[in-house]
Amino acid sequence: MAAVLVVEDNETMREGLAITLSRMGLDVSAAAEADYALDLAGKRHFDLLVTDYKLPGMNGLELFRGVKALTPEIDAVLITAFGSVELAVEAMREGAADFITKPFGSDELKVKVEKVLAARAAREEHSRLAEENLILRGEVEEAGGFGELIGQSDAIAEVFATIGQVAPTDASVLITGESGTGKELVAREIHRRSDRADKAFVKVSCAALAEGVLESELFGHEKGAFTGSVGLRRGRFELADGGTLFLDEIGEISPTVQVRLLRVLQEKKFERVGGEQTLEVDVRVVSATNRDLAAEVEKGSFREDLFYRLHVVPVHIPPLRERAGDIPLLARHLADGICRRMNRPARELTPEALRALAAHAWPGNVRELENLLERAIVLGQGERITAEDIPALGGAPNQGDEKTAIVNPATAKLPAGGVDLVKLLEETERGLIAQALTRAGGNKSEAARLLKLKNSVLYYKMDKYGL
Repeated sequence: MAAVLVVEDNETMREGLAITLSRMGLDVSAAAEADYALDLAGKRHFDLLVTDYKLPGMNGLELFRGVKALTPEIDAVLITAFGSVELAVEAMREGAADFITKPFGSDELKVKVEKVLAARAAREEHSRLAEENLILRGEVEEAGGFGELIGQSDAIAEVFATIGQVAPTDASVLITGESGTGKELVAREIHRRSDRADKAFVKVSCAALAEGVLESELFGHEKGAFTGSVGLRRGRFELADGGTLFLDEIGEISPTVQVRLLRVLQEKKFERVGGEQTLEVDVRVVSATNRDLAAEVEKGSFREDLFYRLHVVPVHIPPLRERAGDIPLLARHLADGICRRMNRPARELTPEALRALAAHAWPGNVRELENLLERAIVLGQGERITAEDIPALGGAPNQGDEKTAIVNPATAKLPAGGVDLVKLLEETERGLIAQALTRAGGNKSEAARLLKLKNSVLYYKMDKYGL
């Protein structure tokens, strides 16, 4: 129950205010004089001050300053006479939440107070969540993490060190790594540790949008710029002004978009599609790709000048198979997060399960590990995640000859207890698709060729398996 201090020297008005606020379920204390109000505020905590501006001894603004010195987080609604709005504006500059002008009805007062208390509750919730996040981040970092990134291996420690160095600057960052390694998490960590952390982090998935749509998405468009553009739309550069723009899969953008993007990076200026007004923005660009952009530059499919604009600071995320020692730590962290998200009790991973996970090559990297653990938690019955809960892992093991052939169907052995054939085939198919994508460097057409599939069939199966 919120506590409200009402200060009004007119007895009838004071009683009316107290009755109205009490009927709202609030804990109301009333005072006729500012000195008595200050005495009350010194003895107990109040969430909201509702005071008339015109009081004997001192005015409402002076009273607010005095109460705020005792309770810095208190909100205030100032009651003013008609024609004294400038006084209320001054009070709001000093931190008052709102004002109300005489004469007013009880409904108007209720609306004002409800609005102020709702905003207060939202601030307190945001503060609570922020504190919880700091505690969780602290626990993660104690357990071997860096913000939301997990790992203790030398390979990932280099990534953490680079993030720590580049985050406070405004340098453009190009994050490289295979699909599923956590490039977006790295981008978010760079933003979180930067001076832009209180501004927007805006993501654009470049590969998911056709050229014309991507151009409109990045730069916005004016009304009537093309068929269907019924109104003005602000682009992602405008939305990210003052913050960070994350361009995922940057290697997929067309030459036309490359030219426009280069200009924004050079001049910080652009025009909306179909517009003539030049807009200026302050945006830090962080991009990511699973392609070898230097090779794309050599082939002529990616502009060299744009590459160097994006590649000021490179951050390469090693694949999971190159930091197998991090797998147990990652698996425990991911399993805990999945259980919390699904309102399930925490599930410990058995040593046998951890060994099975560490022995896998993880062509789908951390994303594949998370998907597999989620399936094990949803379908598993026991209090712990065992090796039996982990579906058959498709793909090659983490050790051994990469050229090992797929098991010969003629020599495959049926276990004595039988086998879930559908699950086994799905896991094998998923693992092989992930390997093909890795070997093809993320090129879906090449992956389809390796698997002797039509592109459309590959896209369907990628969507089915969350790749």
